[in-house]
Amino acid sequence: MAILLHPFFLFMLFISIFINSIDAANSFSLFTAKSAAANAAVAGGIGRPNPFTAKAAALRYWDRKIPDGGQNHPSFLTSKLSPLSAVDSATYSTLAGANPSSLTPHLPALCSAAHLLCAPAISSSLSSDSKDSNFISYENRNFTNYGTAAAGGANSFKNYSDSLNVPVDTFRRYSRDSAGHDESFASYSREGNVVTTNFTSYATAATGGAGSFSSYHKETNVPNLKFSNYNADANGHTHTFTSYADDTNSGDQSFSGYGKHGNDAPSSFTSYGNNSNVIGSTFTNYAEEANAAGDSFNTYGFNGNVPENNFKNYADEANAATETFTSYRDQSNVGDDSFRSYGDDGNNPTLKFSNYGNSFNEGSDRFQAYAENANNPNVSFKGYNGDITGFSSYSKTGVTFKNYKNSSVVPPNFSPEKMEETVTPVKSGKIVNRWVEPGKFFRESSLKEGTVMPMPDIRDKMPERSFLPRSIAEKLPFSATELSRIFGAPADTALGKAVADTIAECERKPSRGETKRCATSAEDMIDFAAEVIGSSAVPRSTETVDGSNGQILVGRVKGLNGGKVTKAVSCHQSLFPYLTYYCHSVPMVRVYEAEILAVDSKKRINRGVAICHLDTSDWSEGHGAFVALGFKPGEIEVCHWIFEGDMTWTVAD
Repeated sequence: MAILLHPFFLFMLFISIFINSIDAANSFSLFTAKSAAANAAVAGGIGRPNPFTAKAAALRYWDRKIPDGGQNHPSFLTSKLSPLSAVDSATYSTLAGANPSSLTPHLPALCSAAHLLCAPAISSSLSSDSKDSNFISYENRNFTNYGTAAAGGANSFKNYSDSLNVPVDTFRRYSRDSAGHDESFASYSREGNVVTTNFTSYATAATGGAGSFSSYHKETNVPNLKFSNYNADANGHTHTFTSYADDTNSGDQSFSGYGKHGNDAPSSFTSYGNNSNVIGSTFTNYAEEANAAGDSFNTYGFNGNVPENNFKNYADEANAATETFTSYRDQSNVGDDSFRSYGDDGNNPTLKFSNYGNSFNEGSDRFQAYAENANNPNVSFKGYNGDITGFSSYSKTGVTFKNYKNSSVVPPNFSPEKMEETVTPVKSGKIVNRWVEPGKFFRESSLKEGTVMPMPDIRDKMPERSFLPRSIAEKLPFSATELSRIFGAPADTALGKAVADTIAECERKPSRGETKRCATSAEDMIDFAAEVIGSSAVPRSTETVDGSNGQILVGRVKGLNGGKVTKAVSCHQSLFPYLTYYCHSVPMVRVYEAEILAVDSKKRINRGVAICHLDTSDWSEGHGAFVALGFKPGEIEVCHWIFEGDMTWTVAD
């Protein structure tokens, strides 16, 4: 009986046979070569991609769109082209064209073959344990009802999910109804990338015992950490967070119903979010209706960059709660804090802020219904450096301010007798902020031979990924909801949030004078560079990461386009399942290539590419460049190196 094949599979069979025939011919030519020179010449072509692969197609497209670029295909970009074979490209393109959701069942194979960033498969839940359990070098696990009703004993987690891409850990009803049971997390998810960790109903109704988090999510990138009903209804179960999310980059942390209805279940946060960059923390219904709650925050958000903290219904309707903030947001840059219904309707609450908001660059604070309707509140601010206009509808008694400094005018509805010292308006002096990494921004005058200057850490901290071929990428909906569903990254995970943030940034209206495009394929990037610069566009990036985090000596400097103002397209990586770049062009820039030398030996260790923005008039006054260099928008030009993984397209020399 004859077997009829679908035309698509016939085409795939033809491609496979044709590719195999080419490989056979190449093997035969290598076998029959008569000289070493001929062999070397043929071998030199082995590195060229198969002409039917996605990579080869992208290179041909590049040469057609930018014929005057001298076929300059630098490895920092070609290495990111899709590794998909001809057969895989055609297969996944057909699936995406028919229905993008049809890719989901094939995700493990697609993510592996296309080198994408995909969420891992979560293993089956662990629900039973012995009295004492130690988890060392564990990853991507789901714990449900683990340690429930445990009597005594301890569980410990050490080196858990360290140095992983997209780890997902969930703990549900862990140690629930336990008695005298301890839990410790040491070096948990350190140096992770796009991290999701959920603790739900952890230690609910636990009696006695203690939980501790030491070095929790330290040095992670884009974490999404959630604690829901953690320690709720607990009795005497203490918790400590030491070095929580320190040195992290761009993420969110939320505590909902933490310690709710608890009795004498104190918690302490020491070194929380210190030295972090753009970290958001939300505390909702924390210690709500609790009895004798004692919570302390020590060196919270110290030396951070734009920390965002929201406290809503914190210690609301609690009895005899003591909440202490010591060295809160100290030495940070800007920041945005909101306290809403904090200690509201409570009984005998003690709320203390010591050295609050002592930032290098003033941020914003909002206190609404603060200890309002509370019975016999004791609220004190010692060394408060925020804006006095941020207080609205707070307790009329029991509130004192010591050594209060602000730069605004005292509002008419604020009574001076509430203060133990007179409000002293102060003017900001020269800002010197340690959060701005040395060498991240510099003046154009620094780009001259013989200059010794610091170089920031220019290493690419994004997870490795590749472009998708345009034939696949253009068929995927550019929607956070749809893409998160296709790639199995729910909105409440770190990867799902990253997808939504990237799409929102891509859909943002361009700034004045800016031309922008998000490139979801190499072909998209090439098109944009050709449109802005022309047929001689060439991508450039700093050669290596050598010199990072140290002093460098500037060697010979070359200004591109003769050192004149030039057109340039800068492309910055976005966090997305497949490689996506935010590319934009702004007017009034100069681009330089500079030799980077070792200070001591004066040997060449790198070749840097720097771009100088001559018009900074539309930049925000709180931009790190002005914080570091000490000027205002429009007063100076600002230069920076092109980091590893990023690039700028300019005209070919």
